[in-house]
Amino acid sequence: MQFDPFIIPFNIGLYFILIYAVVRSVMWFRDLSKQDKLRLQRGFFGRSFGQSLKEIFMESLLHRKIFKTNFRLGYMHMSLAFGWFLLILFGTLEADIFGSSHLNAPYKAIFFKYFNPDHGRAGFEAVWSFVMDFLLAVILSGLIIAIIKRLYSRIVGMKKTTKLRPLDKVALTSLWMIFPSRLIAESFTSGAYGTGSFLTGSLGSWLASFLPAHEMAYPFWWLYSLSLGTFFVLLPLTRYMHIPTELFLIFARNSGITTGDKAGAFTDIQTYSCSSCGICIDACQLNFSTGITNIQSAYLLKGIRNNENVKDIAFNCLMCGRCDQKCPVGIELTPIRMLRRRAGETEHVEKSILKRYFPDKPSFNPVKVSEKPSFDFLPSSRPVKADVVYFAGCMTHLTPSIRNSMIKILDASGVKYKFIDENGGVCCGRPLMLAGQDKEARELINFNSKLILKSGAQTLVTSCPICYKVFRESYYLDIEVLHHTQFIKNLIDEGSLKLNFMRKKVVYHTPCDLGRGSGVYDEPRDVLRYVSRLQKTDFDNENSLCCGGSLGNMKISYKQKQIIAADAAARLTKDNPEILATSCPLCKKTLAAATETKVADIAEIVAEAIMLPNLMKEKSNPMLIVKEPVTI
Repeated sequence: MQFDPFIIPFNIGLYFILIYAVVRSVMWFRDLSKQDKLRLQRGFFGRSFGQSLKEIFMESLLHRKIFKTNFRLGYMHMSLAFGWFLLILFGTLEADIFGSSHLNAPYKAIFFKYFNPDHGRAGFEAVWSFVMDFLLAVILSGLIIAIIKRLYSRIVGMKKTTKLRPLDKVALTSLWMIFPSRLIAESFTSGAYGTGSFLTGSLGSWLASFLPAHEMAYPFWWLYSLSLGTFFVLLPLTRYMHIPTELFLIFARNSGITTGDKAGAFTDIQTYSCSSCGICIDACQLNFSTGITNIQSAYLLKGIRNNENVKDIAFNCLMCGRCDQKCPVGIELTPIRMLRRRAGETEHVEKSILKRYFPDKPSFNPVKVSEKPSFDFLPSSRPVKADVVYFAGCMTHLTPSIRNSMIKILDASGVKYKFIDENGGVCCGRPLMLAGQDKEARELINFNSKLILKSGAQTLVTSCPICYKVFRESYYLDIEVLHHTQFIKNLIDEGSLKLNFMRKKVVYHTPCDLGRGSGVYDEPRDVLRYVSRLQKTDFDNENSLCCGGSLGNMKISYKQKQIIAADAAARLTKDNPEILATSCPLCKKTLAAATETKVADIAEIVAEAIMLPNLMKEKSNPMLIVKEPVTI
């Protein structure tokens, strides 16, 4: 039996991480809810199994999403992950085909060259040796990029990389040592026996020309084994736990398991699946607009893993979802941050509000959040039956031009509607959710639900993307919920709304909660194409910028929000459009104060384009009436 003491560190590390990964996976499965256990079982033995294997290959090995974001970064991850996988695969086949026995222990493949130093002299062996050298060269090229990225990230197209804890640095160093030590060990061995291919053979011949190759090889085989063993042992204690955990995550996600509204095993799985790649840092506007680089999702998840206090990080976020969209692992970052804002966060929120708005009244006592809120101050009226109910929401009432435009559109369309909060109402509940006060938000939801259900309407229309998202996700209503851009698009398609083509150059800003938060991208653009010359920007659809006026961040100053808004407006209007269009009252107010370009909500643009009755007759210029979308 081929054996040498230097393989012991590798064996200890390998079997430790295998046992740990299995035990941890069993614990995660045990802690899943009964419904999620059934979902995972069906997914593992059902149709989604193939989809999970495909995703593991495309994302965990090839890193397709990272390639799309940054080619150099994608190549780095692919060369290390896929290259190492192929090196192990071909090494296992090499040991089985050319070794003295079949079904060998793992170390036989990893240290094959040590136990078979004469391998690779000619024929098929030489071809195989070339393949192994080529794979090692690919991995080493990725390693060089990884070292450059850590030392100077801008060379690989990143403005910022994540900060490492001391233990992470040890694990990273051991990872970096694995492949160079293998290269030198195999090269010295090849130099001593006159074998090897273009990489190990050439380097080995050169080293053997002035060094005792046979004696020098053994210490580097020890170094190779120690590097592997150290990395495997430290893996569960560092960010590299994402390597085995991501496999579990992919199967769970494709089985239909989601974060939900309570922390649990799936949240834990996602937390450990973060590789701290740093892509979320570059995607964050708090980074590239204000220079805040220590609160991004990578740091939130790292803090959760290390049982640190992450209150400040959890609340210092625009909640725009840009990091969710960019995350190559597909972690539900915003929902996880919301969970961290909930239980036990109320005191933090109250203190933040007191400090900001009542700095001179430290003894001020707010209403206890445990008290049941009363809405008796609101005007009471008998419910009016209608086909459509319109809920303007807080921000729309604070932006009356949007509210008035919607009234004009509703009147012009001829639909039977009820303006449910025309004389005032209560919030949809989203700000309380963002503050972690779910109980109080539920009281608001129950109050609003009663008003909506009493109307008997089949369609609920709202102008605020925040309200739209909450009505769809947090209310239990047997009613169609539409954002006003979707509703306007339906009216145009049905012929209920006749519009002039205004010929103005317009760019569209997609609000966070309407786009990334709710997946509404096409309808607003379709409406704008009916009435204007819609132009593209570098920040369309999923890549849209937050306006900076987010209600989700209670940590940054008003001045910092102004900086974010000015930066976003400048990027969106760089081609000098006549109108910067949006479909959110908060975005309109924020962007309008940050640019000299006219900012208008889509409802305002449509209301301006509505044809007057005396213009709805046939005209000599048919271009005044547009019945189909205009594509620019």
